Amino acid sequence: MTHLIIEISKYIIILLIIMYTYSCFAVYGYQDPERKTAMLRSQNVLMFLMHLIAFIVLYLNKLEMKIVLFWAMQVGLFLATILLYSIFYPKVSRLVINNMCMLLCIGLIMLTRLDYDKAFKQFVIAAAAIGISLFVPVIIRKIKILSELRVFYGAVGIISLGLVALLGRISYGAKLGFTIAGISIQPSEVVKVIFVFFVASSFKKSLEFKNIVITTAVAALHVLILVASTDLGAALIIFVVYITMLYVATKKPLYLLAGTGAGALAAVIAYNLFGHIKVRVNAWRDPFASYDTGGYQVAQSLFALGTGSWLGVGLTRGQPETIPVAAEDFIFSAIAEELGLVFALCLILICVSVYIMFLNIAMELRGMFYRLIALGLGTCYIFQVFLTIGGVTKFIPSTGVTLPLVSYGGSSLLSTLIMFGIIQGLYILREDEEETIEKQKKLRRKESNPASGRRARH
Repeated sequence: MTHLIIEISKYIIILLIIMYTYSCFAVYGYQDPERKTAMLRSQNVLMFLMHLIAFIVLYLNKLEMKIVLFWAMQVGLFLATILLYSIFYPKVSRLVINNMCMLLCIGLIMLTRLDYDKAFKQFVIAAAAIGISLFVPVIIRKIKILSELRVFYGAVGIISLGLVALLGRISYGAKLGFTIAGISIQPSEVVKVIFVFFVASSFKKSLEFKNIVITTAVAALHVLILVASTDLGAALIIFVVYITMLYVATKKPLYLLAGTGAGALAAVIAYNLFGHIKVRVNAWRDPFASYDTGGYQVAQSLFALGTGSWLGVGLTRGQPETIPVAAEDFIFSAIAEELGLVFALCLILICVSVYIMFLNIAMELRGMFYRLIALGLGTCYIFQVFLTIGGVTKFIPSTGVTLPLVSYGGSSLLSTLIMFGIIQGLYILREDEEETIEKQKKLRRKESNPASGRRARH
């Protein structure tokens, strides 16, 4: 009977996520606010149904009451997140909130399946991080000097990364962070957000060649410190974010070409300098030939993707524990094995929907500083998604970065939720700008036609 329930649940979960993913893009076509609101609310219903069905399966697999209690705690967290954002910020983007909760939901489902202790720790961090993120939009909206703190952003980023390079613990061949009272802290995750603010504030100040050289030098120092720590995934993200922001701010293709060339040269140098980079490249070329010397992880990931096929083997029916660090770097493979490639593709499309929303906000903001922040954070988010999924599918060499909001990792979770809070603040700013423009238009119409105003009063 349990096997039948799991088999049926597999198809229901896939259907629910397909419907949710469709609504992520269909909502843009609705002009009527009431219909748009109804569709956004239906997303919540789909998410909670999927979450319930998944936890029924997880409970039947373990028959432990703590699974039921954990489900109830997660429902409370998601409801609180949706309601508190809506109450505190009536102009908030519901689509961004829904996607944020859906990605968290998928991550907690799979982490509960893989390791209950890690899932519970992730839940606690998520609750605290969401509490912090609720204050971020009001900071973005009210504090007007954020664009003037260029030196502060640059100093915080360099000092934080420098401390890791000098004192950080080594994990999988890279110095990633510190462990304090049993809690792992990875500063590079937060530095990525601070770095975006640094570049945006610097380019707002000036786009003269001298200032671009100074900004490039500081950005290069960030990257070099990360390379010295052999945290090449974070170094690559910061490099791509900077090149993207530089090109959009200046609109000069020469900078883009020069940055691409410098990146290619740096990749060759890194390959020859760092042994673990050679191991990862060799594993990418042929993971089965190097199965015992670094290719095991990628090979197991490919086995999981092949085993799951389009519809998956069913939640709890796979063997994701055979994939090393499945809860962190390779959670996408675990999801694809048990829930199927259709589900995995929908997960990718949800991430793309988040990125489109980031770009949409960036294009409609009037101030250059805020536009560049939205662009930089969007680039940071989607490129990290690309690196994670590209690595586990053997499209590119594995870089050891997490899938935002889905993978296990407190620092990554905190920085991503803060990033979403910043985007919500920018969205509210955009709504404020549109409201101000509408008021100005109405005022001009009244001033240009005072006679009609007097007739209306009579």
